[in-house]
Amino acid sequence: MVEHRYEWVYLYGFVNPPTGKTEWFIIPIVNIEWLNLVLEQFALQTGAGQSKTILLVMDRAGWHISERVVVPSGIHVEYLPPYSPEQQRAERLWSVADEPLVNKSFERIQDLEAVLEELVKFYRQL
Repeated sequence: MVEHRYEWVYLYGFVNPPTGKTEWFIIPIVNIEWLNLVLEQFALQTGAGQSKTILLVMDRAGWHISERVVVPSGIHVEYLPPYSPEQQRAERLWSVADEPLVNKSFERIQDLEAVLEELVKFYRQL
């Protein structure tokens, strides 16, 4: 029997390099189904569709390259070469996302999510 000691929460971040505008999603699981939901919401929030195409650069994580990933209309995905995180502009977001969490512990996963929600709200206003 496996005893899970930790609860997890994940933060997806998208950045438009020329403008610095970000889109964030706080999700409970990293898998293909959740990626599909995030991509759908990302397309809606950014207005991707027939009249607007967005180039989305992603790494080659297994859930990113699966044939089961549903890429919404208006989003074109390009994958980075293997082992090249320095080419992913969104990598710079993680130090920003980590800042309010450094040297803190949270009694409940909801407390951590609340801090992340405040971070997301702040960056959506910019």
